[in-house]
Amino acid sequence: MTEDRTLVTVAVLGGTGKEGSGLAARWALNGYHVIIGSREAEKAQSRAQELNESLGGDYLVGMDNVSATQEAHLVVLTVPYTAHRATLESVKEHLAGKILVDVTVPLAPPKVRSVYIPEGKAASLEAQELLGDSVRVVAAFQNVSAEKLVDPAVTVDCDVLMAGDDPEAKAEVAKLVEAASMRAIDAGLLVNAIAVEALTPVLLYINKKYGVHGSGIRITGV
Repeated sequence: MTEDRTLVTVAVLGGTGKEGSGLAARWALNGYHVIIGSREAEKAQSRAQELNESLGGDYLVGMDNVSATQEAHLVVLTVPYTAHRATLESVKEHLAGKILVDVTVPLAPPKVRSVYIPEGKAASLEAQELLGDSVRVVAAFQNVSAEKLVDPAVTVDCDVLMAGDDPEAKAEVAKLVEAASMRAIDAGLLVNAIAVEALTPVLLYINKKYGVHGSGIRITGV
């Protein structure tokens, strides 16, 4: 994939939420062409307009999830686990040959501070199973608090663990991590997403236990 970010289009499905919006704004400010995706085009367009106003420029556009996926080179999925399968099924035919960055964390409300292992072991593994080998799935950004992403000018003191089976795909995702002002750590094959995703409810527990907002992961010795 080209090194020129202005030629790379990133679709953020679920981009109207806090996590997706925060990442989208950071990528847009760092040269990527970013599309906010939502089930409803009007909702995506409204959120893109709000972000553009806060950023002081015409950086993002909004589309429905299907249109956003069609236009994108890289697709980032930032929806709740309850919407994970349905969203993937709705865009599946347009994902072939592309990289999917799955940010989804399986949670079982109200027990969001306890690890929940789904039937497929990890949301990212379920995505790969559903989409097939033509899509390169990379798990990333699960352990980054949306609260830390709000201000795109702030460097986030957090590492991003990436799990995936395709080295080239992980290299492209690492560029997204760096563009969002974080450090990318290769955490191995996609099966390791089981551990990566499971860290999020642990962090939520730590937040409550110690009265902090947005605890994160930092890998030492690297």
